[in-house]
Amino acid sequence: MNAILLIGHGSRDPEGNEQLLAFAEAIAARVPDTCVETCFLELTRPTIAEGVTACVNRGATRVVLIPIILFAAGHAKIDIPMAIDRAKAKYPEVEFVYGRPIGVHEKIVRILETRLQGAAAVLAAGNELPNGAATAVADVADEDTAVLVLGRGSSDPDANSDFYKITRMLWEKLPYKWVESSFIGVTQPSFPEGLERCLRLGAKKIIVLPYFLFTGVLIKRIQEMTLEFAEANPDTVVEMGDYFGFHPQLEELVLERANEGLNGRVMANCDNCQFRLIAQEHHHHHHDHDHDHDHHHDHDHHHHDHHHNHDHDHHHHSHDHHHEHHAHGHEHDHHEHQHEDHAAEKQLSGSGGNRA
Repeated sequence: MNAILLIGHGSRDPEGNEQLLAFAEAIAARVPDTCVETCFLELTRPTIAEGVTACVNRGATRVVLIPIILFAAGHAKIDIPMAIDRAKAKYPEVEFVYGRPIGVHEKIVRILETRLQGAAAVLAAGNELPNGAATAVADVADEDTAVLVLGRGSSDPDANSDFYKITRMLWEKLPYKWVESSFIGVTQPSFPEGLERCLRLGAKKIIVLPYFLFTGVLIKRIQEMTLEFAEANPDTVVEMGDYFGFHPQLEELVLERANEGLNGRVMANCDNCQFRLIAQEHHHHHHDHDHDHDHHHDHDHHHHDHHHNHDHDHHHHSHDHHHEHHAHGHEHDHHEHQHEDHAAEKQLSGSGGNRA
Protein backbone atom coordinates (compact mmCIF):
# COMPACT_ATOMS: atom_id res chain seq x y z
CA MET A 1 0.00 0.00 0.00
CA ASN A 2 1.14 3.52 -0.78
CA ALA A 3 1.29 6.18 1.92
CA ILE A 4 1.89 9.92 1.88
CA LEU A 5 3.64 11.39 4.91
CA LEU A 6 3.26 15.18 5.05
CA ILE A 7 6.05 16.88 7.01
CA GLY A 8 5.31 20.28 8.48
CA HIS A 9 7.83 22.42 10.27
CA GLY A 10 5.95 22.84 13.52
CA SER A 11 5.06 26.08 15.27
CA ARG A 12 5.00 27.50 18.77
CA ASP A 13 1.54 28.78 17.88
CA PRO A 14 -0.99 25.92 18.25
CA GLU A 15 -3.22 27.59 15.67
CA GLY A 16 -0.53 27.15 13.02
CA ASN A 17 -0.16 23.44 13.81
CA GLU A 18 -3.92 22.98 13.74
CA GLN A 19 -4.09 24.59 10.31
CA LEU A 20 -1.51 22.17 8.92
CA LEU A 21 -3.45 19.21 10.35
CA ALA A 22 -6.64 20.53 8.78
CA PHE A 23 -4.80 20.99 5.48
CA ALA A 24 -3.64 17.35 5.69
CA GLU A 25 -7.24 16.25 6.21
CA ALA A 26 -8.18 18.11 3.02
CA ILE A 27 -5.39 16.28 1.15
CA ALA A 28 -6.57 12.93 2.52
CA ALA A 29 -10.13 13.65 1.41
CA ARG A 30 -8.91 14.11 -2.16
CA VAL A 31 -7.16 10.71 -2.24
CA PRO A 32 -9.49 8.45 -0.23
CA ASP A 33 -7.72 5.25 -1.32
CA THR A 34 -4.28 6.41 -0.11
CA CYS A 35 -2.94 6.41 3.45
CA VAL A 36 -2.15 9.99 4.51
CA GLU A 37 -0.30 10.81 7.72
CA THR A 38 1.14 14.02 9.17
CA CYS A 39 4.24 14.78 11.23
CA PHE A 40 6.44 17.73 12.21
CA LEU A 41 10.12 18.57 12.18
CA GLU A 42 10.16 20.21 15.59
CA LEU A 43 8.26 22.09 18.30
CA THR A 44 5.36 19.63 18.31
CA ARG A 45 4.45 16.00 17.66
CA PRO A 46 4.19 13.55 16.00
CA THR A 47 7.83 13.47 14.92
CA ILE A 48 8.97 12.18 11.53
CA ALA A 49 9.86 8.82 13.11
CA GLU A 50 6.39 8.60 14.66
CA GLY A 51 4.80 9.53 11.34
CA VAL A 52 6.77 6.82 9.54
CA THR A 53 5.70 4.25 12.15
CA ALA A 54 2.06 5.28 11.74
CA CYS A 55 2.29 4.67 7.98
CA VAL A 56 3.97 1.29 8.44
CA ASN A 57 1.44 0.23 11.08
CA ARG A 58 -1.33 0.94 8.60
CA GLY A 59 0.24 -1.44 6.12
CA ALA A 60 2.26 0.89 3.93
CA THR A 61 4.90 -0.77 1.78
CA ARG A 62 5.93 2.46 0.09
CA VAL A 63 5.99 5.86 1.79
CA VAL A 64 6.54 9.15 -0.03
CA LEU A 65 7.59 11.94 2.33
CA ILE A 66 6.49 15.42 1.23
CA PRO A 67 7.92 18.46 3.06
CA ILE A 68 5.17 21.03 3.52
CA ILE A 69 7.91 23.63 3.39
CA LEU A 70 8.21 26.46 0.91
CA PHE A 71 11.88 26.22 -0.05
CA ALA A 72 14.71 23.80 0.71
CA ALA A 73 17.45 24.76 3.13
CA GLY A 74 18.84 22.91 6.14
CA HIS A 75 15.72 20.98 7.10
CA ALA A 76 14.91 19.77 3.59
CA LYS A 77 18.51 19.20 2.52
CA ILE A 78 19.90 17.58 5.67
CA ASP A 79 17.43 16.86 8.48
CA ILE A 80 14.69 15.09 6.52
CA PRO A 81 17.11 12.93 4.48
CA MET A 82 18.79 11.87 7.73
CA ALA A 83 15.39 10.90 9.16
CA ILE A 84 14.70 8.90 6.00
CA ASP A 85 18.04 7.11 6.40
CA ARG A 86 16.99 6.06 9.91
CA ALA A 87 13.58 4.92 8.65
CA LYS A 88 15.22 2.78 5.96
CA ALA A 89 17.41 1.11 8.55
CA LYS A 90 14.44 0.43 10.84
CA TYR A 91 12.05 -0.75 8.11
CA PRO A 92 14.20 -2.33 5.36
CA GLU A 93 11.13 -3.97 3.81
CA VAL A 94 9.49 -0.57 3.16
CA GLU A 95 10.35 1.69 0.24
CA PHE A 96 10.85 5.33 1.20
CA VAL A 97 10.70 8.08 -1.42
CA TYR A 98 11.68 11.66 -0.70
CA GLY A 99 9.43 14.09 -2.53
CA ARG A 100 10.14 17.73 -3.21
CA PRO A 101 9.13 20.72 -1.08
CA ILE A 102 6.63 23.24 -2.45
CA GLY A 103 9.34 25.06 -4.38
CA VAL A 104 9.11 27.32 -7.41
CA HIS A 105 5.92 26.61 -9.31
CA GLU A 106 3.35 28.45 -11.39
CA LYS A 107 0.64 27.38 -8.94
CA ILE A 108 2.38 29.41 -6.21
CA VAL A 109 2.25 32.48 -8.42
CA ARG A 110 -1.48 31.93 -8.86
CA ILE A 111 -1.92 31.67 -5.09
CA LEU A 112 -0.07 34.96 -4.62
CA GLU A 113 -2.27 36.60 -7.26
CA THR A 114 -5.37 35.42 -5.42
CA ARG A 115 -4.12 36.67 -2.06
CA LEU A 116 -3.19 39.98 -3.67
CA GLN A 117 -6.71 40.38 -5.03
CA GLY A 118 -8.07 39.79 -1.53
CA ALA A 119 -5.75 42.28 0.19
CA ALA A 120 -7.49 44.62 2.61
CA ALA A 121 -6.61 48.04 3.96
CA VAL A 122 -4.81 47.94 7.30
CA LEU A 123 -6.45 51.24 8.24
CA ALA A 124 -9.82 52.30 6.86
CA ALA A 125 -9.46 55.12 4.32
CA GLY A 126 -10.30 58.52 5.76
CA ASN A 127 -10.13 57.39 9.38
CA GLU A 128 -8.62 59.89 11.74
CA LEU A 129 -5.53 58.83 13.64
CA PRO A 130 -4.84 59.79 17.26
CA ASN A 131 -2.58 62.65 16.15
CA GLY A 132 -5.35 64.16 14.06
CA ALA A 133 -4.02 63.08 10.67
CA ALA A 134 -6.29 61.22 8.27
CA THR A 135 -5.34 58.08 6.43
CA ALA A 136 -4.97 58.29 2.66
CA VAL A 137 -7.81 57.42 0.28
CA ALA A 138 -7.56 53.98 -1.28
CA ASP A 139 -7.93 55.03 -4.94
CA VAL A 140 -4.30 54.83 -6.07
CA ALA A 141 -3.16 54.20 -9.64
CA ASP A 142 -1.27 51.01 -10.50
CA GLU A 143 1.82 53.01 -11.47
CA ASP A 144 1.94 54.36 -7.92
CA THR A 145 1.48 50.95 -6.25
CA ALA A 146 4.17 48.64 -4.84
CA VAL A 147 3.73 45.03 -3.75
CA LEU A 148 6.11 43.99 -0.97
CA VAL A 149 6.43 40.20 -0.79
CA LEU A 150 7.62 39.19 2.66
CA GLY A 151 9.41 35.89 3.21
CA ARG A 152 10.74 34.12 6.28
CA GLY A 153 14.38 34.36 5.20
CA SER A 154 17.04 31.67 5.21
CA SER A 155 20.77 31.31 5.70
CA ASP A 156 20.76 29.29 2.46
CA PRO A 157 21.38 31.50 -0.63
CA ASP A 158 19.68 28.88 -2.80
CA ALA A 159 16.39 29.27 -0.92
CA ASN A 160 16.62 33.08 -0.89
CA SER A 161 17.35 33.22 -4.63
CA ASP A 162 14.31 31.06 -5.38
CA PHE A 163 12.21 33.47 -3.33
CA TYR A 164 13.43 36.27 -5.58
CA LYS A 165 12.59 34.17 -8.63
CA ILE A 166 9.00 33.82 -7.44
CA THR A 167 8.64 37.57 -6.87
CA ARG A 168 9.96 38.21 -10.36
CA MET A 169 7.48 35.71 -11.83
CA LEU A 170 4.72 37.51 -9.93
CA TRP A 171 5.81 40.94 -11.20
CA GLU A 172 5.63 39.68 -14.78
CA LYS A 173 1.90 39.09 -14.32
CA LEU A 174 0.89 42.27 -12.51
CA PRO A 175 0.02 45.78 -13.65
CA TYR A 176 1.77 47.32 -10.64
CA LYS A 177 4.98 49.27 -11.09
CA TRP A 178 6.99 47.52 -8.38
CA VAL A 179 7.13 44.08 -6.78
CA GLU A 180 9.78 44.16 -4.06
CA SER A 181 11.24 41.42 -1.84
CA SER A 182 12.02 41.45 1.87
CA PHE A 183 12.44 39.08 4.81
CA ILE A 184 11.19 39.00 8.38
CA GLY A 185 14.39 37.43 9.69
CA VAL A 186 17.77 35.77 9.10
CA THR A 187 18.74 37.77 6.01
CA GLN A 188 18.26 41.13 4.32
CA PRO A 189 16.56 43.27 3.18
CA SER A 190 14.49 43.30 6.34
CA PHE A 191 10.77 44.03 6.40
CA PRO A 192 11.28 47.64 7.61
CA GLU A 193 13.94 48.13 4.94
CA GLY A 194 11.55 46.81 2.29
CA LEU A 195 8.81 49.19 3.41
CA GLU A 196 11.24 52.11 3.37
CA ARG A 197 12.42 51.18 -0.11
CA CYS A 198 8.84 51.24 -1.39
CA LEU A 199 8.42 54.75 0.02
CA ARG A 200 11.68 55.95 -1.51
CA LEU A 201 10.66 54.55 -4.89
CA GLY A 202 7.63 56.81 -4.69
CA ALA A 203 4.88 54.32 -3.92
CA LYS A 204 1.65 55.90 -2.73
CA LYS A 205 0.18 52.50 -2.01
CA ILE A 206 2.01 49.47 -0.53
CA ILE A 207 0.48 45.99 -0.46
CA VAL A 208 2.24 43.66 1.99
CA LEU A 209 2.03 40.06 0.80
CA PRO A 210 3.22 37.42 3.35
CA TYR A 211 4.94 34.43 1.76
CA PHE A 212 3.88 31.93 4.44
CA LEU A 213 1.89 28.72 4.34
CA PHE A 214 -0.11 29.07 7.55
CA THR A 215 -0.51 31.36 10.51
CA GLY A 216 1.91 31.48 13.42
CA VAL A 217 3.93 33.77 15.65
CA LEU A 218 5.55 35.52 12.69
CA ILE A 219 2.31 36.18 10.83
CA LYS A 220 0.87 37.86 13.89
CA ARG A 221 4.04 39.90 14.33
CA ILE A 222 3.90 40.96 10.67
CA GLN A 223 0.31 42.12 11.15
CA GLU A 224 1.38 44.25 14.11
CA MET A 225 4.37 45.73 12.27
CA THR A 226 2.26 46.53 9.20
CA LEU A 227 -0.30 48.34 11.35
CA GLU A 228 2.45 50.35 13.05
CA PHE A 229 3.88 51.32 9.67
CA ALA A 230 0.45 52.40 8.39
CA GLU A 231 -0.12 54.56 11.47
CA ALA A 232 3.31 56.17 11.04
CA ASN A 233 2.67 56.90 7.34
CA PRO A 234 -0.92 58.18 7.10
CA ASP A 235 -0.37 59.59 3.60
CA THR A 236 0.37 56.12 2.22
CA VAL A 237 -2.31 53.52 1.58
CA VAL A 238 -1.21 50.28 3.22
CA GLU A 239 -2.90 46.97 2.51
CA MET A 240 -2.07 43.41 3.54
CA GLY A 241 -2.85 40.11 1.86
CA ASP A 242 -3.34 36.75 3.54
CA TYR A 243 -0.92 33.84 3.83
CA PHE A 244 -1.42 30.82 1.53
CA GLY A 245 -3.73 28.84 3.81
CA PHE A 246 -6.28 26.42 2.40
CA HIS A 247 -5.91 27.38 -1.22
CA PRO A 248 -6.98 24.72 -3.78
CA GLN A 249 -3.83 25.36 -5.80
CA LEU A 250 -1.71 24.49 -2.77
CA GLU A 251 -3.60 21.22 -2.29
CA GLU A 252 -3.14 20.38 -5.97
CA LEU A 253 0.57 21.16 -5.85
CA VAL A 254 1.12 18.92 -2.82
CA LEU A 255 -0.71 16.10 -4.60
CA GLU A 256 1.48 16.73 -7.64
CA ARG A 257 4.60 16.40 -5.47
CA ALA A 258 3.23 13.16 -4.00
CA ASN A 259 2.41 11.83 -7.44
CA GLU A 260 5.99 12.51 -8.57
CA GLY A 261 7.31 10.41 -5.72
CA LEU A 262 4.86 7.56 -6.11
CA ASN A 263 5.53 7.35 -9.84
CA GLY A 264 9.32 7.66 -9.66
CA ARG A 265 9.58 11.16 -11.15
CA VAL A 266 11.26 13.08 -8.33
CA MET A 267 13.83 15.33 -9.95
CA ALA A 268 16.15 15.83 -6.99
CA ASN A 269 17.04 13.33 -4.32
CA CYS A 270 19.41 13.54 -1.36
CA ASP A 271 19.88 9.83 -0.73
CA ASN A 272 23.44 9.65 -2.04
CA CYS A 273 24.28 13.34 -2.24
CA GLN A 274 27.95 13.76 -1.36
CA PHE A 275 27.32 17.35 -0.37
CA ARG A 276 24.68 16.32 2.16
CA LEU A 277 26.94 13.66 3.63
CA ILE A 278 29.69 16.24 4.07
CA ALA A 279 27.34 18.94 5.30
CA GLN A 280 25.69 16.81 7.97
CA GLU A 281 29.10 16.41 9.61
CA HIS A 282 29.17 20.14 10.21
CA HIS A 283 25.48 20.80 10.63
CA HIS A 284 24.37 22.60 13.78
CA HIS A 285 21.01 24.17 14.49
CA HIS A 286 21.15 27.82 15.40
CA HIS A 287 17.40 28.36 15.62
CA ASP A 288 16.06 31.45 17.28
CA HIS A 289 13.13 29.84 19.07
CA ASP A 290 11.48 33.16 19.66
CA HIS A 291 10.46 32.92 16.02
CA ASP A 292 8.35 30.57 13.98
CA HIS A 293 10.75 28.81 11.66
CA ASP A 294 8.65 28.75 8.52
CA HIS A 295 11.83 28.32 6.47
CA HIS A 296 11.47 28.71 2.76
CA HIS A 297 13.18 25.60 1.52
CA ASP A 298 13.38 24.40 -2.02
CA HIS A 299 15.28 21.40 -3.28
CA ASP A 300 13.94 21.96 -6.78
CA HIS A 301 17.22 22.99 -8.35
CA HIS A 302 16.19 22.15 -11.89
CA HIS A 303 12.83 23.91 -11.88
CA HIS A 304 11.35 21.50 -14.40
CA ASP A 305 7.92 22.59 -13.26
CA HIS A 306 8.07 25.67 -15.43
CA HIS A 307 7.08 25.25 -19.01
CA HIS A 308 6.43 28.93 -19.55
CA ASN A 309 7.94 30.08 -22.79
CA HIS A 310 7.70 33.75 -22.04
CA ASP A 311 8.01 35.78 -25.23
CA HIS A 312 10.06 38.63 -23.87
CA ASP A 313 9.87 40.42 -27.21
CA HIS A 314 6.30 41.15 -26.23
CA HIS A 315 7.14 42.43 -22.74
CA HIS A 316 7.39 46.13 -23.17
CA HIS A 317 8.80 46.68 -19.68
CA SER A 318 10.89 49.78 -19.48
CA HIS A 319 13.09 48.86 -16.59
CA ASP A 320 13.48 52.43 -15.50
CA HIS A 321 9.97 51.53 -14.28
CA HIS A 322 8.00 53.59 -16.76
CA HIS A 323 5.99 50.58 -17.85
CA GLU A 324 2.24 50.86 -17.70
CA HIS A 325 -0.01 47.80 -17.69
CA HIS A 326 2.16 44.86 -18.69
CA ALA A 327 1.14 43.28 -21.94
CA HIS A 328 2.18 39.80 -20.89
CA GLY A 329 1.53 36.86 -23.10
CA HIS A 330 0.91 34.50 -20.18
CA GLU A 331 -2.45 33.13 -21.21
CA HIS A 332 -2.38 29.91 -19.18
CA ASP A 333 -5.20 27.53 -19.92
CA HIS A 334 -6.66 27.01 -16.45
CA HIS A 335 -8.96 24.28 -17.72
CA GLU A 336 -5.89 22.36 -18.84
CA HIS A 337 -4.32 22.80 -15.38
CA GLN A 338 -7.49 21.54 -13.74
CA HIS A 339 -7.51 18.49 -15.98
CA GLU A 340 -3.90 17.75 -15.06
CA ASP A 341 -4.66 18.16 -11.35
CA HIS A 342 -7.58 15.74 -11.48
CA ALA A 343 -5.43 13.25 -13.39
CA ALA A 344 -2.75 13.49 -10.70
CA GLU A 345 -5.32 12.68 -8.03
CA LYS A 346 -6.44 9.60 -9.93
CA GLN A 347 -2.86 8.32 -10.20
CA LEU A 348 -2.52 8.42 -6.43
CA SER A 349 -5.16 5.75 -5.86
CA GLY A 350 -4.13 2.62 -3.97
CA SER A 351 -5.50 0.48 -1.14
CA GLY A 352 -6.29 1.40 2.42
CA GLY A 353 -8.14 4.18 4.19
CA ASN A 354 -7.15 7.77 4.85
CA ARG A 355 -6.38 9.81 7.88
CA ALA A 356 -4.58 13.07 8.47
